[in-house]
Amino acid sequence: MTAPSTYGLSSEARNLHWLLTNLVEEVPGLLSVAVVSSDGLLLLSSDPGRRAERPAGRTTGPKGSAADLATIVSGIGSLTIGAAKLMDGGGVKQTMVAMAEGALFIMSISDGSLLGVHATPDCDMSVVAYHMALFVGRAGHVLTPELRSELRQSMESAQ
Repeated sequence: MTAPSTYGLSSEARNLHWLLTNLVEEVPGLLSVAVVSSDGLLLLSSDPGRRAERPAGRTTGPKGSAADLATIVSGIGSLTIGAAKLMDGGGVKQTMVAMAEGALFIMSISDGSLLGVHATPDCDMSVVAYHMALFVGRAGHVLTPELRSELRQSMESAQ
């Protein structure tokens, strides 16, 4: 996975890109990572526009692009928030979906923003969750409305 160019971005935006790149490089088995705003827009991605590599012979299922992951993360995030409200369960902290051919992790960051990770089926789920929590802890306090706007604009210009 390659990091997008951070030229011209604020130091806060460059730091978030660095945190995301570090997450991807430190955790084995990650296919795609996305940060999504509360309104479902992709803010940051490990692979903007890039398709995740699929195992030989696999032609069906999610393609793994950043836009696909953002859509899935936003949808599942909305469903779990609705479920938590119906059950009086409080805020949703983390969602995990284990599949035969992969895993999906979603964690709340701040103000409704979400971190989504698509991983291989053999990933160490506890390691993925731990590193996601580190990212959220480091990114949550800097993900201001101004920074979200800057990240949206940079994602739009990268496409």
